[in-house]
Amino acid sequence: MNIKQGFQILVIGFLFFPLQAQQSGAGNGDAKIMDFEKYDPPSTLVVPEHKLTAAKFPFIDVHSHHWRNIGKDYFTKLSGEMDAMNMSVIVNLSGGTGENLKKMVDSANIYMPGRFVVFANINIRSIDDSDWAENTVKALEMDVKNGARGLKIYKSQGMDDKDSQGKRIRIDDPRIGPVWEKCGELGIPVLIHSGDPASFWKPADENNERWLELKTRSGRTRENFEASWEQVMTEHMNIIRKHRKTTFISAHMGWYPNDLDKLAKLLDEMPNMNVEIGAVIAELGRQPRHAKAFFTKYQDRILFGKDSYVVDEFPTYFRVLETGDEYFPYHKRYHAFWKMYGMQLDDEVLRKVYYKNALRLIPGLKSDSFPK
Repeated sequence: MNIKQGFQILVIGFLFFPLQAQQSGAGNGDAKIMDFEKYDPPSTLVVPEHKLTAAKFPFIDVHSHHWRNIGKDYFTKLSGEMDAMNMSVIVNLSGGTGENLKKMVDSANIYMPGRFVVFANINIRSIDDSDWAENTVKALEMDVKNGARGLKIYKSQGMDDKDSQGKRIRIDDPRIGPVWEKCGELGIPVLIHSGDPASFWKPADENNERWLELKTRSGRTRENFEASWEQVMTEHMNIIRKHRKTTFISAHMGWYPNDLDKLAKLLDEMPNMNVEIGAVIAELGRQPRHAKAFFTKYQDRILFGKDSYVVDEFPTYFRVLETGDEYFPYHKRYHAFWKMYGMQLDDEVLRKVYYKNALRLIPGLKSDSFPK
Protein backbone atom coordinates (compact mmCIF):
# COMPACT_ATOMS: atom_id res chain seq x y z
CA MET A 1 0.00 0.00 0.00
CA ASN A 2 1.43 3.33 -1.05
CA ILE A 3 1.19 6.66 0.80
CA LYS A 4 -1.72 7.88 -1.33
CA GLN A 5 -3.81 4.78 -0.60
CA GLY A 6 -3.08 5.05 3.10
CA PHE A 7 -4.17 8.67 3.20
CA GLN A 8 -7.44 7.80 1.45
CA ILE A 9 -8.21 5.10 3.99
CA LEU A 10 -7.45 7.50 6.82
CA VAL A 11 -9.81 10.16 5.44
CA ILE A 12 -12.60 7.62 4.90
CA GLY A 13 -12.18 6.48 8.47
CA PHE A 14 -12.48 9.99 9.86
CA LEU A 15 -15.63 10.60 7.82
CA PHE A 16 -17.23 7.24 8.57
CA PHE A 17 -16.49 6.90 12.28
CA PRO A 18 -18.51 9.91 13.53
CA LEU A 19 -21.53 8.74 11.50
CA GLN A 20 -21.19 5.21 12.85
CA ALA A 21 -20.75 6.55 16.37
CA GLN A 22 -23.89 8.70 16.03
CA GLN A 23 -25.94 5.79 14.79
CA SER A 24 -24.74 3.44 17.50
CA GLY A 25 -24.51 6.00 20.29
CA ALA A 26 -20.84 5.10 20.83
CA GLY A 27 -18.48 7.79 21.97
CA ASN A 28 -21.15 10.34 22.92
CA GLY A 29 -22.64 8.92 26.07
CA ASP A 30 -25.47 7.32 24.10
CA ALA A 31 -26.88 10.80 23.46
CA LYS A 32 -30.23 10.85 21.73
CA ILE A 33 -30.15 12.16 18.18
CA MET A 34 -32.77 14.82 17.49
CA ASP A 35 -33.58 17.64 15.13
CA PHE A 36 -32.45 21.09 16.20
CA GLU A 37 -35.98 22.49 16.31
CA LYS A 38 -36.91 19.90 18.96
CA TYR A 39 -34.10 20.91 21.29
CA ASP A 40 -35.74 23.07 23.95
CA PRO A 41 -34.51 22.06 27.43
CA PRO A 42 -36.02 23.67 30.54
CA SER A 43 -33.64 26.06 32.24
CA THR A 44 -31.88 24.93 35.42
CA LEU A 45 -31.57 28.56 36.53
CA VAL A 46 -33.18 29.16 39.91
CA VAL A 47 -34.44 32.76 40.15
CA PRO A 48 -37.58 34.46 41.53
CA GLU A 49 -40.62 33.93 39.32
CA HIS A 50 -43.89 35.84 39.14
CA LYS A 51 -46.20 34.01 36.76
CA LEU A 52 -49.14 36.38 36.52
CA THR A 53 -52.58 35.28 35.37
CA ALA A 54 -54.17 38.73 35.59
CA ALA A 55 -53.00 42.26 34.87
CA LYS A 56 -52.22 44.64 37.70
CA PHE A 57 -54.69 47.19 36.32
CA PRO A 58 -57.82 46.81 34.20
CA PHE A 59 -56.75 46.82 30.57
CA ILE A 60 -58.09 47.38 27.09
CA ASP A 61 -56.97 45.02 24.34
CA VAL A 62 -57.04 47.14 21.18
CA HIS A 63 -56.05 44.32 18.81
CA SER A 64 -58.26 41.24 18.71
CA HIS A 65 -60.20 39.28 16.11
CA HIS A 66 -63.62 37.65 16.53
CA TRP A 67 -65.55 36.61 13.43
CA ARG A 68 -68.18 33.92 13.78
CA ASN A 69 -70.87 32.63 16.12
CA ILE A 70 -70.87 35.82 18.16
CA GLY A 71 -74.02 35.56 20.24
CA LYS A 72 -75.13 35.12 23.83
CA ASP A 73 -73.09 31.98 24.55
CA TYR A 74 -69.97 33.43 22.95
CA PHE A 75 -70.22 36.69 24.87
CA THR A 76 -70.92 34.92 28.16
CA LYS A 77 -67.78 32.82 27.81
CA LEU A 78 -65.70 35.78 26.60
CA SER A 79 -66.86 37.99 29.46
CA GLY A 80 -65.85 35.38 32.04
CA GLU A 81 -62.40 34.97 30.50
CA MET A 82 -61.91 38.72 30.41
CA ASP A 83 -62.90 39.09 34.06
CA ALA A 84 -60.39 36.43 35.09
CA MET A 85 -57.46 38.31 33.52
CA ASN A 86 -58.70 41.81 34.45
CA MET A 87 -59.51 42.81 30.88
CA SER A 88 -62.20 45.48 30.87
CA VAL A 89 -62.65 46.08 27.14
CA ILE A 90 -61.74 44.16 24.02
CA VAL A 91 -61.60 45.69 20.54
CA ASN A 92 -62.69 43.44 17.69
CA LEU A 93 -60.90 44.65 14.58
CA SER A 94 -62.85 42.27 12.33
CA GLY A 95 -66.20 44.02 12.31
CA GLY A 96 -66.62 44.06 8.56
CA THR A 97 -69.08 46.61 7.23
CA GLY A 98 -72.77 47.17 6.60
CA GLU A 99 -75.40 44.90 8.09
CA ASN A 100 -72.90 42.38 9.47
CA LEU A 101 -71.18 45.09 11.50
CA LYS A 102 -74.49 46.44 12.78
CA LYS A 103 -75.61 42.98 13.92
CA MET A 104 -72.33 42.47 15.77
CA VAL A 105 -72.55 45.85 17.50
CA ASP A 106 -76.20 45.32 18.44
CA SER A 107 -75.47 41.88 19.87
CA ALA A 108 -72.53 43.21 21.88
CA ASN A 109 -74.67 46.03 23.27
CA ILE A 110 -77.14 43.46 24.57
CA TYR A 111 -74.76 40.89 26.06
CA MET A 112 -71.57 42.85 26.77
CA PRO A 113 -72.50 46.54 26.88
CA GLY A 114 -69.44 48.79 26.92
CA ARG A 115 -66.96 45.93 26.84
CA PHE A 116 -66.90 44.73 23.22
CA VAL A 117 -65.85 47.45 20.77
CA VAL A 118 -66.03 46.98 17.01
CA PHE A 119 -63.87 48.49 14.24
CA ALA A 120 -65.04 48.63 10.63
CA ASN A 121 -63.21 47.31 7.57
CA ILE A 122 -63.13 48.41 3.93
CA ASN A 123 -62.55 46.64 0.62
CA ILE A 124 -59.93 48.19 -1.68
CA ARG A 125 -59.96 45.46 -4.33
CA SER A 126 -62.58 47.41 -6.32
CA ILE A 127 -60.54 50.62 -6.16
CA ASP A 128 -60.65 51.00 -9.95
CA ASP A 129 -64.39 51.71 -9.84
CA SER A 130 -64.98 55.39 -10.55
CA ASP A 131 -67.22 55.76 -7.49
CA TRP A 132 -65.10 53.63 -5.14
CA ALA A 133 -63.92 56.45 -2.87
CA GLU A 134 -67.38 58.02 -2.64
CA ASN A 135 -69.09 54.73 -1.83
CA THR A 136 -66.41 53.65 0.64
CA VAL A 137 -66.61 56.92 2.55
CA LYS A 138 -70.42 56.70 2.69
CA ALA A 139 -70.23 53.12 3.96
CA LEU A 140 -67.71 54.15 6.62
CA GLU A 141 -69.96 57.00 7.76
CA MET A 142 -72.85 54.56 8.10
CA ASP A 143 -70.69 52.04 9.98
CA VAL A 144 -69.69 54.71 12.48
CA LYS A 145 -73.34 55.71 12.84
CA ASN A 146 -74.09 52.04 13.56
CA GLY A 147 -71.48 51.88 16.32
CA ALA A 148 -68.04 51.33 14.76
CA ARG A 149 -65.34 53.07 16.82
CA GLY A 150 -62.47 52.91 14.34
CA LEU A 151 -61.16 51.50 11.06
CA LYS A 152 -58.89 48.46 10.78
CA ILE A 153 -56.65 47.98 7.74
CA TYR A 154 -55.34 44.45 7.15
CA LYS A 155 -51.86 43.70 5.83
CA SER A 156 -53.40 42.19 2.69
CA GLN A 157 -54.40 45.73 1.78
CA GLY A 158 -51.15 47.20 0.55
CA MET A 159 -49.48 43.85 0.02
CA ASP A 160 -51.66 41.21 -1.59
CA ASP A 161 -54.71 43.05 -2.96
CA LYS A 162 -54.55 43.69 -6.71
CA ASP A 163 -56.33 46.18 -8.94
CA SER A 164 -58.11 45.31 -12.18
CA GLN A 165 -54.76 45.26 -13.99
CA GLY A 166 -53.30 42.74 -11.56
CA LYS A 167 -51.02 45.30 -9.94
CA ARG A 168 -50.40 45.52 -6.20
CA ILE A 169 -52.44 48.31 -4.64
CA ARG A 170 -50.05 50.44 -2.61
CA ILE A 171 -51.42 51.42 0.77
CA ASP A 172 -50.45 55.03 0.01
CA ASP A 173 -52.39 55.00 -3.27
CA PRO A 174 -53.85 58.54 -3.48
CA ARG A 175 -57.28 57.14 -4.31
CA ILE A 176 -57.54 55.92 -0.69
CA GLY A 177 -56.75 59.40 0.62
CA PRO A 178 -60.42 60.44 1.13
CA VAL A 179 -60.86 57.47 3.50
CA TRP A 180 -57.98 58.56 5.74
CA GLU A 181 -59.30 62.12 5.73
CA LYS A 182 -62.82 60.99 6.59
CA CYS A 183 -61.52 59.05 9.61
CA GLY A 184 -59.98 62.29 10.83
CA GLU A 185 -63.26 64.15 10.32
CA LEU A 186 -65.20 61.43 12.14
CA GLY A 187 -62.70 61.39 15.01
CA ILE A 188 -61.99 57.67 14.75
CA PRO A 189 -58.52 56.05 14.75
CA VAL A 190 -57.09 53.91 11.97
CA LEU A 191 -55.39 50.79 13.30
CA ILE A 192 -53.25 49.69 10.39
CA HIS A 193 -51.18 46.56 9.87
CA SER A 194 -48.65 46.79 7.05
CA GLY A 195 -46.00 44.24 6.20
CA ASP A 196 -44.45 41.54 8.37
CA PRO A 197 -41.16 41.23 10.26
CA ALA A 198 -38.27 42.28 8.01
CA SER A 199 -36.69 38.84 8.47
CA PHE A 200 -39.49 37.31 6.39
CA TRP A 201 -38.00 39.04 3.33
CA LYS A 202 -34.59 37.42 3.87
CA PRO A 203 -33.41 33.91 2.97
CA ALA A 204 -34.38 31.26 5.51
CA ASP A 205 -30.81 30.29 6.31
CA GLU A 206 -28.36 30.24 9.21
CA ASN A 207 -28.23 34.05 9.26
CA ASN A 208 -31.96 34.52 9.76
CA GLU A 209 -33.09 34.52 13.40
CA ARG A 210 -36.67 33.75 12.25
CA TRP A 211 -35.41 30.61 10.50
CA LEU A 212 -37.38 28.23 12.71
CA GLU A 213 -40.61 30.11 12.10
CA LEU A 214 -40.05 30.18 8.35
CA LYS A 215 -39.09 26.49 8.35
CA THR A 216 -42.21 25.40 10.23
CA ARG A 217 -44.50 27.94 8.53
CA SER A 218 -43.09 28.34 5.06
CA GLY A 219 -46.10 30.30 3.85
CA ARG A 220 -44.86 33.32 5.79
CA THR A 221 -41.81 33.92 3.64
CA ARG A 222 -41.72 37.12 1.58
CA GLU A 223 -38.29 36.51 0.07
CA ASN A 224 -39.53 36.83 -3.51
CA PHE A 225 -42.26 39.37 -2.83
CA GLU A 226 -42.59 42.08 -5.48
CA ALA A 227 -42.01 44.93 -3.01
CA SER A 228 -39.23 45.15 -0.45
CA TRP A 229 -39.91 45.42 3.27
CA GLU A 230 -38.55 48.96 3.18
CA GLN A 231 -40.96 49.87 0.38
CA VAL A 232 -44.00 48.50 2.19
CA MET A 233 -43.15 50.28 5.43
CA THR A 234 -42.38 53.53 3.58
CA GLU A 235 -45.88 53.43 2.10
CA HIS A 236 -47.26 52.86 5.61
CA MET A 237 -45.44 55.89 6.99
CA ASN A 238 -46.36 58.01 3.97
CA ILE A 239 -50.06 58.04 4.81
CA ILE A 240 -49.42 58.85 8.47
CA ARG A 241 -47.11 61.67 7.44
CA LYS A 242 -49.56 63.07 4.89
CA HIS A 243 -52.81 62.85 6.85
CA ARG A 244 -51.82 64.69 10.01
CA LYS A 245 -55.37 65.25 11.26
CA THR A 246 -56.06 61.53 11.39
CA THR A 247 -54.98 59.37 14.32
CA PHE A 248 -53.11 56.22 13.32
CA ILE A 249 -52.21 53.21 15.47
CA SER A 250 -49.45 51.16 13.84
CA ALA A 251 -50.01 47.48 14.59
CA HIS A 252 -47.09 45.46 15.94
CA MET A 253 -45.17 48.67 16.74
CA GLY A 254 -44.85 49.25 13.01
CA TRP A 255 -42.52 46.22 12.87
CA TYR A 256 -39.82 48.31 14.56
CA PRO A 257 -39.82 46.70 18.04
CA ASN A 258 -36.30 45.44 17.35
CA ASP A 259 -35.14 48.96 16.41
CA LEU A 260 -36.65 51.25 19.01
CA ASP A 261 -34.34 54.11 18.15
CA LYS A 262 -35.72 54.16 14.61
CA LEU A 263 -39.27 53.94 15.95
CA ALA A 264 -38.55 56.83 18.30
CA LYS A 265 -37.52 59.03 15.34
CA LEU A 266 -40.78 58.19 13.54
CA LEU A 267 -42.86 59.01 16.62
CA ASP A 268 -40.99 62.28 17.05
CA GLU A 269 -41.63 63.18 13.41
CA MET A 270 -45.32 62.22 13.34
CA PRO A 271 -47.37 63.20 16.42
CA ASN A 272 -50.46 61.49 14.98
CA MET A 273 -48.70 58.11 15.05
CA ASN A 274 -49.24 55.66 17.91
CA VAL A 275 -48.29 52.00 18.27
CA GLU A 276 -49.62 48.82 19.87
CA ILE A 277 -47.64 45.84 21.08
CA GLY A 278 -49.53 42.87 19.62
CA ALA A 279 -47.33 39.86 18.76
CA VAL A 280 -44.05 41.70 19.50
CA ILE A 281 -43.73 41.24 23.27
CA ALA A 282 -40.85 38.81 22.69
CA GLU A 283 -38.84 41.59 21.05
CA LEU A 284 -39.37 43.84 24.04
CA GLY A 285 -38.59 41.11 26.54
CA ARG A 286 -35.10 40.52 25.18
CA GLN A 287 -34.10 44.20 25.64
CA PRO A 288 -35.79 45.09 28.95
CA ARG A 289 -33.68 48.10 29.90
CA HIS A 290 -33.79 49.76 26.49
CA ALA A 291 -37.48 48.94 26.09
CA LYS A 292 -38.33 50.33 29.53
CA ALA A 293 -36.62 53.61 28.68
CA PHE A 294 -38.58 53.72 25.39
CA PHE A 295 -41.90 52.99 27.12
CA THR A 296 -41.18 55.62 29.73
CA LYS A 297 -40.38 58.30 27.15
CA TYR A 298 -43.26 57.44 24.82
CA GLN A 299 -45.77 56.37 27.45
CA ASP A 300 -48.54 58.44 25.84
CA ARG A 301 -48.16 56.75 22.44
CA ILE A 302 -48.21 53.00 23.26
CA LEU A 303 -51.32 50.82 23.62
CA PHE A 304 -51.84 47.25 24.77
CA GLY A 305 -52.71 44.84 21.98
CA LYS A 306 -52.47 41.06 21.74
CA ASP A 307 -53.66 40.12 18.19
CA SER A 308 -54.74 36.46 18.35
CA TYR A 309 -57.14 35.87 21.21
CA VAL A 310 -55.55 32.97 23.12
CA VAL A 311 -56.17 33.22 26.86
CA ASP A 312 -53.10 31.21 27.86
CA GLU A 313 -50.78 33.65 26.06
CA PHE A 314 -51.78 36.85 27.89
CA PRO A 315 -49.70 36.05 31.02
CA THR A 316 -46.51 36.42 28.97
CA TYR A 317 -47.48 40.03 28.27
CA PHE A 318 -48.28 40.76 31.93
CA ARG A 319 -44.99 39.24 33.02
CA VAL A 320 -42.85 41.24 30.58
CA LEU A 321 -44.64 44.52 31.30
CA GLU A 322 -45.01 44.26 35.07
CA THR A 323 -42.30 42.09 36.62
CA GLY A 324 -38.53 42.09 36.91
CA ASP A 325 -38.32 38.37 36.22
CA GLU A 326 -35.27 37.02 34.42
CA TYR A 327 -34.64 34.48 31.68
CA PHE A 328 -38.11 33.07 31.00
CA PRO A 329 -39.44 31.66 27.71
CA TYR A 330 -41.90 33.05 25.20
CA HIS A 331 -45.00 30.91 24.71
CA LYS A 332 -44.18 30.05 21.08
CA ARG A 333 -40.64 28.78 20.58
CA TYR A 334 -40.88 28.89 16.77
CA HIS A 335 -41.69 32.60 17.07
CA ALA A 336 -38.94 33.44 19.55
CA PHE A 337 -36.45 30.83 20.70
CA TRP A 338 -34.65 33.29 22.98
CA LYS A 339 -35.41 33.98 26.65
CA MET A 340 -37.01 37.16 27.97
CA TYR A 341 -36.78 39.52 30.92
CA GLY A 342 -39.37 41.73 32.57
CA MET A 343 -39.37 45.50 32.05
CA GLN A 344 -40.98 46.21 35.45
CA LEU A 345 -42.70 49.35 34.17
CA ASP A 346 -43.71 52.07 36.62
CA ASP A 347 -47.38 52.12 37.58
CA GLU A 348 -48.24 55.31 35.70
CA VAL A 349 -46.66 53.96 32.52
CA LEU A 350 -48.60 50.72 32.97
CA ARG A 351 -51.87 52.59 33.41
CA LYS A 352 -51.32 54.47 30.17
CA VAL A 353 -50.38 51.37 28.19
CA TYR A 354 -53.15 49.28 29.72
CA TYR A 355 -56.06 51.72 29.40
CA LYS A 356 -55.47 55.49 29.52
CA ASN A 357 -54.15 55.84 25.97
CA ALA A 358 -56.97 53.73 24.54
CA LEU A 359 -59.56 55.76 26.45
CA ARG A 360 -58.16 58.91 24.86
CA LEU A 361 -57.84 57.61 21.29
CA ILE A 362 -60.94 55.42 20.84
CA PRO A 363 -64.21 57.38 21.02
CA GLY A 364 -67.11 56.28 23.16
CA LEU A 365 -65.23 54.28 25.76
CA LYS A 366 -66.45 54.90 29.31
CA SER A 367 -63.74 55.67 31.85
CA ASP A 368 -65.91 55.16 34.97
CA SER A 369 -64.64 51.63 35.65
CA PHE A 370 -60.96 52.53 35.39
CA PRO A 371 -58.70 53.93 38.12
CA LYS A 372 -57.90 57.62 37.75
